Amino acid sequence: MTKLIVDDTPPGRTRTRRPFYQDLTFQVLAGMALGVAVGAFAPDVGRQLKPLGDIFIRLIQMVVGLIIFCTVTHGIASVRDLGKVGRIAIKALIYFEVVTTIALVIGLVTINVLQPGVGMHIDPATLHAAAVTGKTAVPPPVGIGEFLVNLVPKSAVNAFAQGEILQILVFSVLFACGLATVGEKAQPILNVVDAISQTLFWIIRMVMKIAPIAAFGAIAFTVAKFGLGTLIPLGALIGEFYLTCVLFFLLVLTPISLYAGFNLLKLMRYIREELVLVLGTSSSESVFPQLTGKLKKLGVNESVVGMVLPTAYSFNHDGTCLYFAAVAVFLAQATGTALGWEQQLGLLAVLLLTSKGGAGVSGSAIAVLAMTLAATKTIPVGSIALILGIHRVLSAAFVFTNIAGNCVATIVVGKWEKAIDRRQFDAELDAGYHTV
Repeated sequence: MTKLIVDDTPPGRTRTRRPFYQDLTFQVLAGMALGVAVGAFAPDVGRQLKPLGDIFIRLIQMVVGLIIFCTVTHGIASVRDLGKVGRIAIKALIYFEVVTTIALVIGLVTINVLQPGVGMHIDPATLHAAAVTGKTAVPPPVGIGEFLVNLVPKSAVNAFAQGEILQILVFSVLFACGLATVGEKAQPILNVVDAISQTLFWIIRMVMKIAPIAAFGAIAFTVAKFGLGTLIPLGALIGEFYLTCVLFFLLVLTPISLYAGFNLLKLMRYIREELVLVLGTSSSESVFPQLTGKLKKLGVNESVVGMVLPTAYSFNHDGTCLYFAAVAVFLAQATGTALGWEQQLGLLAVLLLTSKGGAGVSGSAIAVLAMTLAATKTIPVGSIALILGIHRVLSAAFVFTNIAGNCVATIVVGKWEKAIDRRQFDAELDAGYHTV
């Protein structure tokens, strides 16, 4: 018997559950499997498929800035309570700081206990630093002052043109607060913003139809360029890092989810298409619009989603913290660089700060790592060449973790604000079949 599930997007209608082969999750996984096969057995073809993934990511990036603007503007201006907006922001930032610090501690403990890099005896002089520079486009170090200045765009148009998520967020908050003070006169503008938002989500739904092709191209290129064999020598690091991510889910996100009153596995099933997609593309931006729509559909208040999720993309780097801890200490172990606990904590504190300068930039983690090692002169920057071949494998895991952590953070802040429709929330998670 075919199971019917009510879809609240078109009221009063029912939707038949699609066959498994029409599910986007299955299609993306199939695309990734085919990509691995092409990259391994036809590498010349695989190397030519990189544009498939790049085009998909660009299509998403094309509208991400506008979606952030519409989401934040409509969410805040609709509330018209600036005190509530400030309260949400403060609670979110405190949550981000606490959870990322815990992630940092877990990452440090795991890498120091398992020590995958010990015994490699790599001479940094044999590693060509130029290769690192060429692949990571290392920017100059960013200090606190420069970071704060860079939060404010020279012009709103420039922020959107450059895709600077933090600057777009700052402008959107100010614009929304201005609209909130106008009162009823702002309603026509809010109606326009809402119409634009619906238009942008239509674009996203169309773009998502090519997600399996994008995942196929991205994975085929990665395997063709680096080869399956390149994963073997550094398999210990990969295994250690994936284990660390699993521990973070079990020790941190699961208890937080229980505290917030929901099942983490159900949430991950609810956003399964987005989680699988980031495994293929290693781009968190590629799923931001879909996550925004799904969290609203869960019953989380629009003001909370509009404020917390974009901010989380810039400040809540759970998986990236795990990555920095694992890779930085691994490189020290591999090159025989002595690092005490104080030095490790100091280095990673700097990394957490400098990572904000690359927030929202796809593939910025390795550039931030190289930039910070060059600035602190603690670990030979040329040693980053060791992990270039497996960075894509590692980035898939930490972006996956970031996405799950950001969704949990949004729900937790919604709980604190009593801004979740619990009946709708529970019904949506139990259904397990959703569209943006």
